[in-house]
Amino acid sequence: MVTIMLVDDSSICNLLMKKVLSRLPIAIEIQDFTDPVVAFAQLPQLNPGLIFLDLNMPELDGWGFLEKMKEAGLTNRVIILSSSTSDRDRMRCDEFSNVLAYHTKPLTHSMVTALMSTLQIELLI
Repeated sequence: MVTIMLVDDSSICNLLMKKVLSRLPIAIEIQDFTDPVVAFAQLPQLNPGLIFLDLNMPELDGWGFLEKMKEAGLTNRVIILSSSTSDRDRMRCDEFSNVLAYHTKPLTHSMVTALMSTLQIELLI
């Protein structure tokens, strides 16, 4: 079973992602967090196969979350899921080798299914 972590300060966005992800034909466990500080503290214990990460959050934004991961040597795969359409944000993702993709909200079921197929997440089961 693959653990997927959702880190977004919007509980509604997390709920929508949980609904989309629950339709995937693979065994997953979804852990969602609206507080990125709490999510980061749980990261080593949960060791998710994939993290969907928002960029614009209070206290600890997505960039800070990624920096803390880098400093701690954590290499969990990350997909940025943000409302930002900035090319600068997209290019900044290249600084983090564990960031696999950048998508704008909202992700649809067909987008997630295609993404999971491309990444072959099912091989992690």
